[in-house]
Order: sequence, then structure tokens, then C-alpha cells
Amino acid sequence: MTASEAKALEAKEKQEMSTDVEQTRLGTTFTPTVDIFETDTGITLLADMPGVKAKDLDLDLQKNVLTIKGDVASPEGPNETDVLREYSTGAYVRQFSLSDAIDQSKIDAELKDGVLKLVMPKAEKAVPRKIAVKTG
Repeated sequence: MTASEAKALEAKEKQEMSTDVEQTRLGTTFTPTVDIFETDTGITLLADMPGVKAKDLDLDLQKNVLTIKGDVASPEGPNETDVLREYSTGAYVRQFSLSDAIDQSKIDAELKDGVLKLVMPKAEKAVPRKIAVKTG
């Protein structure tokens, strides 16, 4: 395996959010890594959010801005003490501006195995179509 192939297989770590804005929330804030795919009929967004449960996930859409927030709680139990801690807890936050090409009323969200999947269908006016040519 070459070095570039190994790099491609390497798992990405949680990246702490770098922002110039002040936060009112205590703790670490992460930026989830995403993959975005487009077809003729829609856009699919996959966001890596390990440790986030559906009850701790908040999707908000206001003024064409989609905000994704999710909290990662500590996995330790009430009677456990740390021996070694490498698992980071905190919150995921990321925002996206949506164009009018997205039918915002039909966005579908699913959280499975730590990956948030958003399926965002395009509005009818944004879907490519063929125009028939009449002969006269």
C-alpha cells in the first residue's frame, strides 16, 4: 500500500471549530466533516457525527440557512473514573446556505451509525427537463 493510499484510508478525527465569534456554550465545539452529492433531482449531504444520538440532534432551517447541531455526551458511567481519555465530548455545529433550487419543505433526515444523511430534493423549477420541439 502506498503512502497516499494509506492516507486515503485514514480515519478523520473530530476537528474543533475555529471561529471568530464568541460562544455562550461551555465546552468544545466540533465541525462535522461532510460529503455532498448532487443529482438532477436533488442534493444529498452526509455529515459525520459519531456519538450523537437522535434525541441530541437539532436541525434548524431559517431564512435559507440550515443549521446542524448535535451534542456528544460522555460514554462513561456514573461510577467510572478516567484512566485514559482520548474520546472528545462536546457539540457539533455546522451551517449551510440553501438556494431556492432546494424544495425546503421536502428535506428528509436520517441518523444511522453516527452519520447524518440529509436528502434535499430540488424544486420542480430547478429540475432539468427536455422541451419538445413542435413542427408546424
